[in-house]
Formats: sequence, structure tokens, C-alpha cells
Amino acid sequence: MYIVYILKSLKTSNKIYIGLTQNLERRLKEHNRGDSSYTSIHKPWKIETYIVFNNKNLAESFEKYLKSGSGYAFLKKRLLPKLKK
Repeated sequence: MYIVYILKSLKTSNKIYIGLTQNLERRLKEHNRGDSSYTSIHKPWKIETYIVFNNKNLAESFEKYLKSGSGYAFLKKRLLPKLKK
């Protein structure tokens, strides 16, 4: 199973992070410990939503899409409509 996840910072209003993992619980702990320099400044994080894929290529493509301009617009409109930015 491949999980595309969206985290929301509890420290920094409206800051999100999009990632891909096979173990969501472990990955969230890593983000909240500060193991990732990119996300450590905005910790703690909470899981806002996630989508599970059986196919690694589809998961990678969806993660990449969400990080693109049109994908981010989709995310704000359909997945996280309360996100203001």
C-alpha cells in the first residue's frame, strides 16, 4: 500500500505538506520529531487527509499532481476547502 498524505501544521496557520509513504503513523512521528528539515520548522503536524493506492506509480503520480499548480488548486477546492492561501 502506498499512501499520499496531506499534513497540516498546528503551529503555522494554513501551512500544509504533501508526501508519500508506506507507513503513515511512522512518517507522522518522523515529521513531528523534526527528522525532516523541510517540515521541522512548522511542527507539530496533524494528518489532514490521505489516499491509499495499491500501485506505486499511481501514488507517485498523484503526489506529483497535488504539488503542481492545478493539483494544488484541486486540493484547495475539493480536499481542503477551508484552506485559505
